[in-house]
Amino acid sequence: MEIYKILVIGNSFGEDATHFLHDLALTRGINTKVVNLYIGGCSLERHWRNIENEAKDYEYQLNGKATGNKVSIQDALAEEKWDYIVTQQSSHDSGWLDTYEPFMGWIAEYIKKEAPWAKFMLQETWAYEVDSKHDCFARYHRDQDEMYQKLRANYYKEAQKYGLDLIPCGDVIQTLRKEKEFNVREGGISLCRDGFHMNYLYGRYALACTWLAKIFGEEAGKISNEFLAESAGMQDFALLGKIRKIAEQVCWNK
Repeated sequence: MEIYKILVIGNSFGEDATHFLHDLALTRGINTKVVNLYIGGCSLERHWRNIENEAKDYEYQLNGKATGNKVSIQDALAEEKWDYIVTQQSSHDSGWLDTYEPFMGWIAEYIKKEAPWAKFMLQETWAYEVDSKHDCFARYHRDQDEMYQKLRANYYKEAQKYGLDLIPCGDVIQTLRKEKEFNVREGGISLCRDGFHMNYLYGRYALACTWLAKIFGEEAGKISNEFLAESAGMQDFALLGKIRKIAEQVCWNK
């Protein structure tokens, strides 16, 4: 079976996105190797500095699990012939375009030089929950809609500038928040576990569905929820189906 190799130059939002990705892909017969390079809150600027210094500062997470290993970006790039390489801006900086440059451009140039065969992509991150206590939420006047509109504009601008496909996680999460089940203002479940990181179950599942739908196309509609059956509190399979459908609709513009 062909193995699709996905490398994320990430942070905790990359950790959320990749937690279920490998297992969910297997439910539709897609074998993957998913690596997230984790530094909490890591910005594009720090990723670039780590490239410059060949810093072995990243926790190596494989298929949604910690390994205890520390690596550099150079180590990870040399490990495999990656099919997909994904990065993102730190969530707190995502709404401020001046934090992306010049680092996004330098990283894109570096990746295309070192791994020209790989498809380099951006993950659009998401806005914080309406009641988030994150200190940096004040930069957006503690307004979820303001944060979402700013980060969305920046991600789409950067993706267009460098010719990159965008994994629209922020769009999917914001669309789900309009559903009564996830509308916190009306007593719904928060898709965040702490005001900014994803809910361990529904939030992370939504991200995995989004990545599958964007990377692998409409065939991702064949995915199953069965691998989540033993997860605590994960009994509402109708709601899982709704999450998956919305992720697909956003990714496929339906």
